[in-house]
Amino acid sequence: MVLSNYDTEELVVEDVLTKEAEQNTIILFNDDVNTFEWVIECLMNYCGHDSLQAEQCAYIVHYTGKCGVKKGSLATLEPICSALLQKGLSAEIN
Repeated sequence: MVLSNYDTEELVVEDVLTKEAEQNTIILFNDDVNTFEWVIECLMNYCGHDSLQAEQCAYIVHYTGKCGVKKGSLATLEPICSALLQKGLSAEIN
């Protein structure tokens, strides 16, 4: 395959930068404090989940102990993770 209009080095660098920018994930952890309803509400309000997606994540967290709830750049995820923590949920960015 010949890329006549593109420098392959530029394509590789762009691909790596795109992957690095989106490799972070907010992980939500199970706890014995928060209700399903509260977790679902927080996921909808702060992560932009619809009700079905939020409910599914809440069940995954409950049964497996954790779930990735939002992917994106660190700059995007930090305020979301902080909001979840302020609402009493256990979360971190990986």
